[in-house]
Amino acid sequence: MKMKSLLSAAVLALSLTSSAFAQAQNWPTKPVRIIVNFAPGGAADQLARLIGPSLHEAFGQPVLIENKGGAGGNLGAEFVAKSPADGYTLLMASGGTVSINPHLYPKMTFNPAKDLVPVASVARVPFYLVVRADSPVKDFKGLLADLKARPGQLSFGSPGNGSSPHLAAEMMKSETGTFAVHVPYRGAAPALTDLLGGQINFLFDPGIALQHVKTGKLRMLAVASPHRAPQVPDVPTLDELGLKGFDADAVFGLYAPTGTPQAVVDRVNTEVNRILNMPTTKERVITIGNVALPMTPAEFGRKGSEDFKRFGKLIRERGIQGE
Repeated sequence: MKMKSLLSAAVLALSLTSSAFAQAQNWPTKPVRIIVNFAPGGAADQLARLIGPSLHEAFGQPVLIENKGGAGGNLGAEFVAKSPADGYTLLMASGGTVSINPHLYPKMTFNPAKDLVPVASVARVPFYLVVRADSPVKDFKGLLADLKARPGQLSFGSPGNGSSPHLAAEMMKSETGTFAVHVPYRGAAPALTDLLGGQINFLFDPGIALQHVKTGKLRMLAVASPHRAPQVPDVPTLDELGLKGFDADAVFGLYAPTGTPQAVVDRVNTEVNRILNMPTTKERVITIGNVALPMTPAEFGRKGSEDFKRFGKLIRERGIQGE
């Protein structure tokens, strides 16, 4: 009887596996939604809309981009985490959704590490330290001098408390012993709008400010990456300017609800990596200030785990809390 039960269980498991494989082979048979967990106009939104048309072509089904911002990206991420695990609802988000938010929001109603699975890395997003072109600050040395001369009188914006650009500024403040007032927004685009309008003094931008640097409205002081950005090869890194080892880069990519068939995850990953390796896509990603970064799901997951430890330490040291 025991042997019969074991055989029955094995047959059932094989049947379920075969069913999941068949489902994945036929996937997708209807539109796929990509939920962006920040406001329109930011890096996540731009990347989703950049790869969306190519995914539409690859899948043979519409790929719909929807913005669900709020709570530092948690609202959109939770929506995806609690969606059916069938591959038809994906999340485009900063790695901060899984590596930063759990440190900021102790009462989250979902667990990113358990309720979401990494699907495909899309881009490494450098952060660019920018000021208005009419600012008296001409370079990073000048900014530090101004911060030290007027502690607490300058302000900087970010897409929200604990967002990657916010942490970049906190890293800079910590390493230079300076202080500036943080002004959180509901996305990178609104923060940029207020910098252009003169309501804040500087910010670490995820690339959407590059067009304004080119037109002369903004001045770029530094890049918060280990290496110079290909978009602005003449702009020094903060590491070069004395903040040794400074690295505030974020990796943006696609996630799916836990339980999504592995064959579907692999299919999406394969298509995204193929798209990212196309010269035209690489160039378009560079144009918006980012760098294409194809990875396997496992590599993407390991990157998130590494950043979870790295940024968690900073958040605890700086006493940063969610909104």
